[in-house]
Order: sequence, then structure tokens, then C-alpha cells
Amino acid sequence: MTEVQLGRSRRVEPVTTAKVATSATNVTRRGHSPMFVACVVGMTIAAVAIAGRRVPVLAQGSPAAQGAPAEARNSTRPRIVFLGDSLTAGYGLAPHQSVPSLIQGRLNQAGLDFEVLNAGVSGDTSAGGLSRLQWSLAGAVKILVVELGANDGLRGLPVAAMKANLDTIIRRAQARGITVLLTGMEAPPNYGASYTSEFRAAFTTLAAEHKVAFVPFYLDGVAGNSRLNIADGIHPNAEGNRRVAQTIWRALQPLLAQVAAAR
Repeated sequence: MTEVQLGRSRRVEPVTTAKVATSATNVTRRGHSPMFVACVVGMTIAAVAIAGRRVPVLAQGSPAAQGAPAEARNSTRPRIVFLGDSLTAGYGLAPHQSVPSLIQGRLNQAGLDFEVLNAGVSGDTSAGGLSRLQWSLAGAVKILVVELGANDGLRGLPVAAMKANLDTIIRRAQARGITVLLTGMEAPPNYGASYTSEFRAAFTTLAAEHKVAFVPFYLDGVAGNSRLNIADGIHPNAEGNRRVAQTIWRALQPLLAQVAAAR
């Protein structure tokens, strides 16, 4: 399968069921059930298999959304960018039900003058996110929410490479005076306990090293709950995304106050 990005193409590795096959006996991570881990594995399979949009768009609810993506490039309003994969893009849902759009709604209700950019691309890895960082950060970006890594884990890519990509994303954002919110993800257990432990620790270490706000698991309280996922049992449904948005909103609030105080 070939994805097109900014006028060029890149190969995406095929995903097979055997590649991510797991058993309940291999589940050792922090007491989570096989159902929980199966959800994480399934989510990463679908994330790679889905071809996503290649251009960031203003979240639904933003006053400038009608003109995206040209407005996304030219707007001078303070901005929050969500850089991620299918979980950010809002796979399977209407645009207004994506997490970035839900955050935009909360900002509007609170009377806070920020616009949210949804730079989620289904199937992206940390390397993909890094490759489009520069144009994703166009405009007056004040906060960057980083939601990447699930597809690195699925493919069993070296944790060191993922960590280096995320490190570069954080460093480049901070060099521009942008506040970063990092969200963590889980790796499938089929690569072994050592890999999944190293994978999880990468996010925690980066948050500590760069002193950035941190949400340990983006899907906390949602993964593995059939009532909170769409028919594929993998991606959050509208209610699931509302739960995720609540988690992200709690982490964003102090950052918004910091940004407001600095303006």
C-alpha cells in the first residue's frame, strides 16, 4: 500500500495477523487484562491499515475552520496543534467528534481565544510525525499535543529510534517557545516484556528529561471497553472520544493558564 504525502509517496509495510498474534499467557504488563492488550494491538493494526489525510485541518468549531487548510496556514490566532495518528484524526467519526474538535468546543465554551489544528494522520509513526512537523507548526502555535508511537510499537521498530524522533519533535517545538503536552502509548506484547517495558519507559523518560506535561496513556479508561469504541472494537466512539478529551483537557488547563499569563 502506498501513502501520498506532500507530493511524494512512501511505502507502508503490510500488516499480517500473525505479526501481532498474542496470547493471554503473555500478558504481564501492570495487571491489565488480555482484553485491554488486545484492544491496544487491534488499534495499532487498524492505524497502519488506514490511509489518512495528509494535510492538517482546523478542528471543527474553530472560527476559521470553514477556510481550512489555507486558513490553517495563514491564521494569526494562538493555536494548539494535535500531532498524531488515527486516534487524533478521529477515525470512524464525524469531524466534530474528533478529540481536537472536542477540545476546540471546550475552549470556545470557556471563552479562550485559541484555535485547534488537527494534524492527525492515520497510520503514521513517530518518524512520519517528525517529517511533517515543520508545516504542522505553521502559524502562531502555542501548544503542541504529541500523540504518536502506536505504529512504531506495532511494527516492532527500535524504541531508541522512536524515542529519538519524539525527542526531536519536543526539542524543535520548545526551541520555538511552544509548550508541549506528551501522551503515552502501549506496545503490543508479542515483542516480549523487555520491549514493551522499554517502549513504555521511553515516554516517561522523555517527559521527565524535557519537563513537559505528560498523559501516561492516551486511551486511559477507554481501551478495552466495548461501550466506548466503534464497531471495530478498536477506535473510540463518540463517547470514548469525549472521555479522552476529558483527560486531555485536564492536562491542558494548566498549560493554557501558563500561555495566557505569558501573553
